[in-house]
Amino acid sequence: MDMFLVMRTERGIILRLTKLTETSLIVTWCVDGVGLVKTVAKGARRPKSAFAGKLDLFYDAELSWVDSSKSELGALRELVVNEYAEGIRKSYKNTVVAGYFTSLVEWVMESGDSKEDVYGLLVRGIGYLREKNAEWRAVVHFEKELAKLMGIWDGVSHPHVSLSRAFGAIPRQRKGCEDLF
Repeated sequence: MDMFLVMRTERGIILRLTKLTETSLIVTWCVDGVGLVKTVAKGARRPKSAFAGKLDLFYDAELSWVDSSKSELGALRELVVNEYAEGIRKSYKNTVVAGYFTSLVEWVMESGDSKEDVYGLLVRGIGYLREKNAEWRAVVHFEKELAKLMGIWDGVSHPHVSLSRAFGAIPRQRKGCEDLF
């Protein structure tokens, strides 16, 4: 039986880059309307790769990929970067906070889980960090909005406590954020 591969194209933010082979990467995305998506960028680590300069943390891009019928790893085919998130890298504090935001989103989502507008929240959080210096209240606000979107915030507890209760813990990057403020 022939299977037709369908290329999907959506907008997403890069959450994580993981070395797969000497030349390839696994790219974890938060994709608008889709949720958590993992793709393989074959040859991305080669100097003359079509992906050269297009794959880095916090990049907002239009990506095209083909889902795999055998694993959770789709094949990344094309991408056009919309926002390189350069403003974030100008400040160590902003980079650490952006790393926590992306880790937290990855922590609470499952593959293909498009909970409400987690992508929209991440776009706003990353956008804030591109333009302004990180503040502790922004971290708490992001946690509170994420807890609300996940339907787990009781309106009384600290948002990180609600997230920790619901998901067993929260990413250790939070401690790194706390230490900065």
